[in-house]
Amino acid sequence: MDALLLSRIQFGFVISFHILFPAFTIGLASWLAFVEWRWLRTRDTLWRDLFFFWTKIFAVSFGMGVVSGIVMSFQFGTNWATLSEQAGSILGPLLSYEVLTAFFLEATFLGVMLFGWGRVSEKMHFLATCMVALGTLFSTFWIIAANSWMQTPAGYKIVNGVFEPANWWAIIFNPSFPFRLTHMVLAAFITTCFVIGGVGASYLLRGVHIEAGRRMLKAAMIFAAITVPTQVLVGDQHGLNALKHQPIKVAAMEGHWEHMPKGEGVPLVLFAVPNETAERNDFEIALPRLGSVILTHTLDGEIEPLKSVPASERPPVKPVFYAFRLMVGLGTAMLLLVLASLWAWWRGRIFESRAVLTGWRVMMLSGFVALLSGWYVVEIGRQPYVIYGLLRTADAVSPVIAAASVMTSLIVYASVYAIVFGAGIWYLRRLVVQGPHPHEPPQHTERGEKTPARPLSAADETVAPTGEGA
Repeated sequence: MDALLLSRIQFGFVISFHILFPAFTIGLASWLAFVEWRWLRTRDTLWRDLFFFWTKIFAVSFGMGVVSGIVMSFQFGTNWATLSEQAGSILGPLLSYEVLTAFFLEATFLGVMLFGWGRVSEKMHFLATCMVALGTLFSTFWIIAANSWMQTPAGYKIVNGVFEPANWWAIIFNPSFPFRLTHMVLAAFITTCFVIGGVGASYLLRGVHIEAGRRMLKAAMIFAAITVPTQVLVGDQHGLNALKHQPIKVAAMEGHWEHMPKGEGVPLVLFAVPNETAERNDFEIALPRLGSVILTHTLDGEIEPLKSVPASERPPVKPVFYAFRLMVGLGTAMLLLVLASLWAWWRGRIFESRAVLTGWRVMMLSGFVALLSGWYVVEIGRQPYVIYGLLRTADAVSPVIAAASVMTSLIVYASVYAIVFGAGIWYLRRLVVQGPHPHEPPQHTERGEKTPARPLSAADETVAPTGEGA
């Protein structure tokens, strides 16, 4: 393995860890704002207890997201120096805007949200929670703007081999940006939604924290009933946009190798084993014309096949093909679970239906898998380019970096991540198993001051015995 392949593996490994935590906290921050709003409106102490329970989980997840993201910035300088040199005038400001508008906003109000309960007014605390939620969305805006520009570059000019900004409006709002931003935000919300619903269903199955479990499951079900169908529609529009600007990526997603006879349309390949050497699909199971209906909204629409470009211009077909089907399959399972939940709710059996509760518990982490699958489709599908159609990945890697150095750092990253994130995930599981507990009001010190709430504090009680695990 050369430095290029190792650098790609290293970046893919790091971002696969990193993307899970920001996506989770994007949805979780908005959930916390909703829960605190419900507490302020109803004064029901259970909402307050749920707020502190999920605040602990948010704080740990936010910290792991920050730690995993720091490594990525170093890789641009060490592993991808040519990319930084040629596209830094555009990518640098976009990423710095994320720090200036999003990270500073989150950092400013995060402390108030985590430690200000009882020390600031209720309205100020709620404002801080809302600002943290808004900050996560700002962060998503700028990160997706930078990534979307690399997918569908616009508003640039090339001067002496360097990308220079010509129109910042066109750079930020490039052709794929609106679709990818909406798709990503919905994916983050759905990921968090299924975690919350899965935790609630788990409590109901175990017979603990019954009322908290009911509220979490009900809220998750209603929100999923809105977001999952919306995501299907947004995904369709995103696919049409990709077909227009990145047709070979779509061909890899669909396993479509060559032009069909005129009038026959494109089949929908349900399953196959793409054979890149022979340029065909083995063991293919396909439905005639359905691919055209989905991709072009016509019965006989045609898309650009993989064979229309040389093999050197195609992405790796297998990972894109299978990752896309995994994402779509999980999305379909989510939709079916939501429909089953609504049916059980209509019959008044949503909290008693063991099949529905088990479905939510099984699908608890499905959003993370679907999120990673979609990200792999997007990133691997644009290969062999890092800036689509303009800068090849092979030309973006640092020219003097040694393969041994990349391998060493990759091993170190993997080892440290296994320890740090293994401990973090174990801690998160411990918090979930213990569940929400009544929150004690802040105590007064000898000076008459209130001590801050400590949402990061671990559970003092012993973890539930075997058999009651989440």
